[in-house]
Amino acid sequence: MSQLKVYNSYTRQKEVFNSITPGHVGMYVCGPTVSGESHLGHARPFITFDVVYRYLQFLGNKVRYVRNITDAGHFEEEGREAEDKISKKAVLEKLEPMELVQKYTNLFHWAMKQFNNLEPSIEPTATGHIVEQIEMIKTIIKEGYAYEVNGSVYFDVKKYAESYPYGKLSGRVVEDLLETTRDLEGQDEKRNKQDFALWKSAAPEHIMRWNSPWGVGFPGWHIECSAMSSKYLGTEFDIHGGGMDLMFPHHESEIAQSSICHGGHVPARYWLHNNMITINGKKMGKSYNNVIKLTELFSGQHPLLEQAYAPMTIRFFILQTHYRSTLDFSNEALQAAEKGMKRLWESYESLKKLAQTHSGDQEGSDNALVAKVTKLMEEMDESMNDDLNTAKVLASMFELAPVINSVKDNHISISAIGTKTISLLSSKFKAYLEDIFGLKAEKAQDDNKLNGVLELLINIRKDAKAKKDYVTSDKIRNQLQQLGILLKDDKDGTVTVSFE
Repeated sequence: MSQLKVYNSYTRQKEVFNSITPGHVGMYVCGPTVSGESHLGHARPFITFDVVYRYLQFLGNKVRYVRNITDAGHFEEEGREAEDKISKKAVLEKLEPMELVQKYTNLFHWAMKQFNNLEPSIEPTATGHIVEQIEMIKTIIKEGYAYEVNGSVYFDVKKYAESYPYGKLSGRVVEDLLETTRDLEGQDEKRNKQDFALWKSAAPEHIMRWNSPWGVGFPGWHIECSAMSSKYLGTEFDIHGGGMDLMFPHHESEIAQSSICHGGHVPARYWLHNNMITINGKKMGKSYNNVIKLTELFSGQHPLLEQAYAPMTIRFFILQTHYRSTLDFSNEALQAAEKGMKRLWESYESLKKLAQTHSGDQEGSDNALVAKVTKLMEEMDESMNDDLNTAKVLASMFELAPVINSVKDNHISISAIGTKTISLLSSKFKAYLEDIFGLKAEKAQDDNKLNGVLELLINIRKDAKAKKDYVTSDKIRNQLQQLGILLKDDKDGTVTVSFE
């Protein structure tokens, strides 16, 4: 079996994966900012790195998977005014910041469960590591690469670039950044436009605030990941993952901060980045009005959706494209994925039955057929080891599906393919579909009669609310919740968000 190779964004080439400690892997992946609901774009990195996590374990590694929760700070400093997303959204929703955080953390965990994602080994939060962030900032100031102004602390990118290759990960050039970084209101206290905040002074009205050596304030976005990755994985670890949109400024800034604190070392050996999801060829964004929340995907309640899509359909859709390629969403593509997964899963079910009823170690009599099947199984392993190419693995499985169906329908005899090959096929399909890709059979959620009953109950509840009959309204909601159906009230009506 070939060795696993991954594309390292830092070196811009495929490299054989060798962990720092053989048999043990440390992986850090940037988690969600829990100021709102997760959307389709968020599904891709978390499903991608769930598969990476699963595959590394399948290869026999003990993996410590750290995925953070950003529940404080989170500045967007490129092309827009810096803002604290948590505080801003808490005011809008009339909630305490930690109440807002808990609400959306719960919803994020629920969505990950629907996708059958494994839980990370450790899920640290930014607010739980303020002390560690402050200590790192103090070290960076001491080393001369950060400065304090009016209670805020900024990283001196220009000085850092004199000794270190700032921009190596993202391909940015410091001189170009000086020319292209916008002047944003309230940032004239920085020495250079491209300097980023490590700590921000809190205005009197700011809700989330902590004491620090520089006064009351709150952390910038980038410092949290440097602090938490080094705490749980050490100053040098194996894999740092995230979406390509995080390469700059987030991951570039992480490298700079961590390098100063840890003797010049780049924190991770391999940097893996998944590409973006577009919608009908357009980037997903609020300005295009094409952001589809995961709850909307599962319920079908969005103007761009022709129907509801099951979590496994979305997972399968994502895995049908290599993680570093752009993935374009459309109803046609989702419906094709739905049919494709159904066809492949039916072949897998047939294969399991064949393996159960025809056990043994008999060699097949049709040498050409056995050679073809064996070659396709070997190609599955080769594709997975070639930068985790799930798309090619699935392509090989689709080639094997007609063979399985022909054996099931007695167009190919068991003796021709051999019980040994059937057994190997069954093991291989289970390994990839269930253990590595994390797919599972969907629950029967599309029964028209049940959907009709559910729609009727939702309409009765709407009428009850309109009449201010909150006893009936709450009773319907609570009893549906006991059955595993969670209703969520949005501005435009009721949305069904959960079938469990």
